[in-house]
Amino acid sequence: MNLRTVVDGASTDILSVANLPVLWICALGVFAVIVVQTVIYVRAARVAAPAAGVSPAELRTSFRAGAVSAIGPSLAVALVAVALLTVFGAPAVLVRIGLIGSVSFETGAASIAAGTMGADLGGPTYTQGVFAVAFMAMSLGGAMWMLATLVLTPLLKRGDVSLRKVNPAVMTVVPGAALLGAFFALGLGELPKSGNHVVAFLASAAVMAVCLGIAKALRAQWIREWALGIAILTALVATYAVVGAGVFPTA
Repeated sequence: MNLRTVVDGASTDILSVANLPVLWICALGVFAVIVVQTVIYVRAARVAAPAAGVSPAELRTSFRAGAVSAIGPSLAVALVAVALLTVFGAPAVLVRIGLIGSVSFETGAASIAAGTMGADLGGPTYTQGVFAVAFMAMSLGGAMWMLATLVLTPLLKRGDVSLRKVNPAVMTVVPGAALLGAFFALGLGELPKSGNHVVAFLASAAVMAVCLGIAKALRAQWIREWALGIAILTALVATYAVVGAGVFPTA
């Protein structure tokens, strides 16, 4: 296929270029890399588990917990991705938003890039040329995320080793504290936006607490594994109901 006969910078037919075969090939290539990485990490975990004192049963439990915990966030991303298919096309949405991107970052980067060309995403001035610039902006931003991870991960690993030498018990607390801090920072940052955000936050927190309490009382490990997924899905349903009922006025 000759791209020159397909691409017209002034055309508003975005999907004709957003769904080009070459982009699909690139998207499938990224999926292939993710699959290979998953296989490598699973094998590495199984090899390292005995040295860490993790039994095969505990390893399987951790895999299940991770899979279940991914359902809620994946569903939220999928709902947003469906809405963006007409703006970015399936390959771009799958790669940038579905795999290695952040919805807020990707749409923000694309909006800024389109704004520099005097256009709005999805508007009448959103041409193939604007799409190319927006897609490049998203890709460059994502590339910097990956480079930052490659550079900072070894540095953080050195800090981890140093802390373990000083006080091994510290590193048993730091990961949990970091997760709590990250979740609370992200959650509390959403509260001032609207009452709907408050409902989502409180509903997920309440359901999570109830699930963990039931799991402890009944000694049901499977409830603990499913707790995060249940909390996220329940919060989505509760927020959808509140928004549909118009409980809180929208700006």
